[in-house]
Amino acid sequence: MTANHTIAAEILHHRSKSLAKGDPVSLPIVPAATFHLPEVAGAAHIYGRNGMSTWEAVEAQLALLEQAEVVSFPSGMAAISAALMAVLKQGDRLIIPADGYYVTRVFSAGFLAPFGVEVVEMATRDYDTADFSGAAVVYLETPSNPGLDVVDIAAVVARARAAGALVIADNTTMTPLLQRPLDLGCDLVVAADTKAPAGHSDVLFGHVAGRDPALMARVRDWRRLSGAVPGPFEAWQVHRGLETLELRLERMCASAAVIAQRLGEQAGVTAVRYPGLAGDASYAVAQRQMGSGGFLIGFQMASAARAERFLTDCRYLVQSTSFGGTHSSGERRARWGDQVAEGFIRLSVGIEPLEVLWSAMAEALGES
Repeated sequence: MTANHTIAAEILHHRSKSLAKGDPVSLPIVPAATFHLPEVAGAAHIYGRNGMSTWEAVEAQLALLEQAEVVSFPSGMAAISAALMAVLKQGDRLIIPADGYYVTRVFSAGFLAPFGVEVVEMATRDYDTADFSGAAVVYLETPSNPGLDVVDIAAVVARARAAGALVIADNTTMTPLLQRPLDLGCDLVVAADTKAPAGHSDVLFGHVAGRDPALMARVRDWRRLSGAVPGPFEAWQVHRGLETLELRLERMCASAAVIAQRLGEQAGVTAVRYPGLAGDASYAVAQRQMGSGGFLIGFQMASAARAERFLTDCRYLVQSTSFGGTHSSGERRARWGDQVAEGFIRLSVGIEPLEVLWSAMAEALGES
């Protein structure tokens, strides 16, 4: 029995002890903006922007996953921007990955830089040797999205600490079941629960996690004062999705490991990236800090046209700009401006039966 198995069981039963006779086993949706307040003292809830019971239930689940305090948000970017706004001020230097999620770069350049934050972009692979002197915040994403480069989180944290910087990790691609940045010393973790945690491609959600009460108070204040709050129905959707996360990840990651190996043997496919492959540049570090290679695979085809044809012809791939859902999905990332080859595909492996999925992929790969 692993720690993840215990966490999975706790997530399923985290409300059980609080249930009274006749209470619904499924989490109720409480769509309330205002609450009965004959007096404020002792009230569990005051106003919908401050908190509500459906948020609290999903935050309790996420806190079990992270083993840390959690504040939920209406999207992954809301969580990312909250974490950055909570810790940065005018004159600070922020280091962000040049090859990570592009919206983080757009937000930093478009809003943080005009407020007087010095934004420094660097490739994920350079974090292992970078000089962090003068930095206030080192923001990392590992594996990077979409290139799937991996950095040694503990080593980066040690050098950032020596430079006096806080470390924020985007753990969206892994989830806390596969990688635990807080255990490796990060100050805050951000994640888009839109992806694997919710898992069904039907809700936007995100969270910030941390173990420093002062930092988390700042994050919570940002949510309350900015109004970047999730809705109760969305919280309920994520709560339901989290109950099957461990089960879905088990199949997704197992299938991805097999598919990555097979892709490397296909004519017309080059530069396969999957941290779980023994020949991958990130394999050694991934083995130390990740529970598996994950469910994302990167690979290249000869041209943009060939990549698009593969995505169109494979009957069990959804073409979408997200990942982590029950359906396998693929996307040619260069169309969004990522610094990758025109024929580069980011593949997110879903929960389809492996051989059925691979058969459809092999057929589409074999077409001229």
